[in-house]
Amino acid sequence: MQRQRTDCPWWQRGVIYQIYPRSFQDSNGDGVGDLAGIEARLDYVATLGVDAIWLSPVFPSPMADFGYDVADYCGIEPMFGDLAAFDRLLAGVHARGLKLLLDFVPNHSSDQHPWFAESRASRDSAKRDWYIWRDPAPGGGPPNNWISDFGGSAWEWDAATGQYYLHAFLKEQPDLNWRKPALRAAMMDVLRFWLDRGVDGFRIDVLWHIVKAEGFPDNPVNVDWTPDRTERDRLIQRHSTDQPEAHAISADFRALADSYGERVLVGEIFLPNDRHARWFGTPERPQVHLPFNFQLIENRWNAAVLRRVIADYEASLPTHGWPNWVFGSHDAPRIAARIGDAQARVAAMLLLTLRGTPTLYQGDEIGIGDVPIPPERVRDPQDLRQPGLGIGRDRSRTPMPWDGSPFAGFSAVEPWLPLNADWPTRNVAAQSDDPDSLLTLYRSLLTLRRAQDALSIGKFALVDADEDVLAFERWHGDDRLLVALNLGTQRRRLPLPAHGAIGAVLASTLPPRVLDGSLAPDEGLVLRLEEAR
Repeated sequence: MQRQRTDCPWWQRGVIYQIYPRSFQDSNGDGVGDLAGIEARLDYVATLGVDAIWLSPVFPSPMADFGYDVADYCGIEPMFGDLAAFDRLLAGVHARGLKLLLDFVPNHSSDQHPWFAESRASRDSAKRDWYIWRDPAPGGGPPNNWISDFGGSAWEWDAATGQYYLHAFLKEQPDLNWRKPALRAAMMDVLRFWLDRGVDGFRIDVLWHIVKAEGFPDNPVNVDWTPDRTERDRLIQRHSTDQPEAHAISADFRALADSYGERVLVGEIFLPNDRHARWFGTPERPQVHLPFNFQLIENRWNAAVLRRVIADYEASLPTHGWPNWVFGSHDAPRIAARIGDAQARVAAMLLLTLRGTPTLYQGDEIGIGDVPIPPERVRDPQDLRQPGLGIGRDRSRTPMPWDGSPFAGFSAVEPWLPLNADWPTRNVAAQSDDPDSLLTLYRSLLTLRRAQDALSIGKFALVDADEDVLAFERWHGDDRLLVALNLGTQRRRLPLPAHGAIGAVLASTLPPRVLDGSLAPDEGLVLRLEEAR
């Protein structure tokens, strides 16, 4: 169905679909997904009903952190293909009316990047200050108390040059120095390289990390830290993240993207609402279009909690800001694993009916749940460095199960990570043929969202409702809808609209039934509202 033309940019109406390339489709039988595999599955993505694909990193990398350690910002990792394969994929994406976003990693490179090799070669290197080097503390040891997000000191000693370099993540991921104009210019050229090639935007990795406080003071101790939390959380990252100078860089990214027409920038930012909202910038000096909003991941699946979260987030947005929502990613536990199969259907309805741009993570549309990873198959460096905390990300990166053939149609050999144990029945082919499947529900909701301006660009207001029920209205022009979601296991009252009457049922998480003024357990409804007669 064609959408009517409006003045809204595509990314406001659209839905983004994240693909983790290692785990989407293997085309050459090495057990790892690749660009040709993604190209072969583009018809699936197009018929799902999304508008854009976001690819996790595909650049050359030693894979210490599976692509987030970039050794060449303007190339393609041979494991995934080459630039010709990328160009074919991009052409295939555009031929299907879709957009393609790349994952830009500006905070750090790989320690195998030529820039870092030159930087660490000598204190007198022309690129020495493209990275962050410091002398030891006066009494010896690291320059300050900063902790890597993966545990341990954020500083690594380099005996050859007698200084430490900073790494917010692995020691194989040295932080770039964004206070250096030459480095900034080189990274802007990276963006131009891909924009000139035709990409439609970028998801910007750990954007709030990219500038550090001058003087590198110690971070304050977190008095609320407990041993069941990551080592990073022992400190409050006051001086190592979210510095005022980073906003000018974000604005420069936006100005460059806007110079190419209707491109979009999605910024990865984990911050409280008031600080998060600053990354929209101002109308005169805008920053990223969509500062990623992770609150559906970070908060309990509880109607009262989510009502507060949604209200507070909406209230925090500047007048020029556009909301966005996500409940799954390559870093987060699977939504079905967190809340179960029945509520995963309710979550699908919530994600696709809230005001703002949704991002859907591959595999959530078929309800992949908990995938235990045997110790001998753990690949995630974060999990390997801090075992026992339950923070492993491998469980979210398992291969996409396509059908009931050997290795789920993902590969001709054993995949790099285990498949979900129920893959023979929980796969795309099986759910495509099932009118009651989660995949069918996603497709119907995405079709409805595309057809209804009230859902894609309409206004939003929360509605008072009983315990366990989250309800809100969406409207655009004369079209008014009610979304009512039962997040509990008890039958609850269906909230009646303050004005008008309930008309047609446009979508339901459960099989069709006659409305009786109640919401069944695990039931979500999208209802058309009509004027009372």
